[in-house]
Amino acid sequence: MSLPTMTGMEVARQLREFAPQTQIIFLTQETDPDIVTEAFSLGARGYVRKLDVQKDLLPAVEAVIAGKRFVSSSVGRPDIPLAD
Repeated sequence: MSLPTMTGMEVARQLREFAPQTQIIFLTQETDPDIVTEAFSLGARGYVRKLDVQKDLLPAVEAVIAGKRFVSSSVGRPDIPLAD
């Protein structure tokens, strides 16, 4: 979420503005429910926890390509719909 010149959330906002077709997958260590919710409200299609990257990154990419959402199970957000 923290980058040298802006936050990941700001990057997502700008991507939505300039390239709305972009499929966003957050890769982060952050698991705060409000932040996860904000990421999806900004148009994220996937949310992968860094600790789970080895097992979750490829499934996240595949899910997003298939038009679904993906959330690492260790994030613990069952209320985020995994498919649209």
